[in-house]
Amino acid sequence: MILTAENYFSKEASMKYMGVSQFKAFEECEAGGLAKAKCEFDEEKTVALLVGSYVDAHFEGTLDVFKAQNPAIFTLKGDLRAEYKKANEIINRIESDSEFMKFLSGEKQVIMKGEIEGVPVKIKIDSYFPDEKIVDLKVMKDFAPIWKDGQKMPYFEAWGYDLQAAVYQEIVRQFTGELLPFYIAAATKEKTTDIQGLIMPQEFLDERLSYFRGLVRHYDNIKKGIEKPIRCGKCDFCKATKHFEVINAADLYMEV
Repeated sequence: MILTAENYFSKEASMKYMGVSQFKAFEECEAGGLAKAKCEFDEEKTVALLVGSYVDAHFEGTLDVFKAQNPAIFTLKGDLRAEYKKANEIINRIESDSEFMKFLSGEKQVIMKGEIEGVPVKIKIDSYFPDEKIVDLKVMKDFAPIWKDGQKMPYFEAWGYDLQAAVYQEIVRQFTGELLPFYIAAATKEKTTDIQGLIMPQEFLDERLSYFRGLVRHYDNIKKGIEKPIRCGKCDFCKATKHFEVINAADLYMEV
């Protein structure tokens, strides 16, 4: 299968290739991850998600397509709704900083593919500098540490950006023979947009790639029907597809 911008997110590509977002969906819930891979269940397009996607589309050069696909972000008069105007503020802040713009000046949306543990893997790079570096644009709430799984961690770890960095670096290495550094160019959705650049230490990437290797075949086997997915019971997919059952009220004390 030849991957293109048009079919990159298609069901066919989703079922044939593992992507980082798909891998993270399986981490959250195997049953939900499978449903998303089959394009049978879509996540809700929240304002926060659409603001980030708007900014991404602007720097990709695909904003007109994004606007056409998301008419709900506009009023009946054709103006951008108030809750989405933050996207333009973020864009203006990024474009006001020459160093940030240098990091976004590489080749846009470069698609590459390879294999990890025998599983086909696809990536799409926001800003690629051959022989130099890999850059990914991130738009997030803020840069504060995040509580996840009972512990406080940096935002890049909580959101799995280090996992993405490891997989992207490995596929680029397979594709070009070069082990390139991975950078995050980030901006926030705060009242006053903050900006930050991060470079991922190689030891972080080596550890995350090892983690990816340990699970990618299991998730691929779920897609192939070789292994059965486990339901988490908490995600939107599990809630939407659960069957009514009666439980003992005393059992709820176990969750307190």
